[in-house]
Amino acid sequence: MPYGYGWGMWGLTMMTVSMVLFWALVIAAIIALVRYLQRTGQSDRDTATAEELLAERFARGEIDEEEYRRRRTALAERRRRT
Repeated sequence: MPYGYGWGMWGLTMMTVSMVLFWALVIAAIIALVRYLQRTGQSDRDTATAEELLAERFARGEIDEEEYRRRRTALAERRRRT
């Protein structure tokens, strides 16, 4: 089997090892990127309480003060019943 241009067996071995390492790094980078994107895609709202979400909506101006107070009262009553 010709090894070409005097590289010999060491050249062929190093080329094979470097190609395997290259593809292993590419696959590891893709896996790391997918895991990172899945983690950052999760919202912090999963752990937020209903009161915190309501306060955030009020702070952003999505609801007015009257609706904020009405919903906060409803949440407080619901909490007392359970």
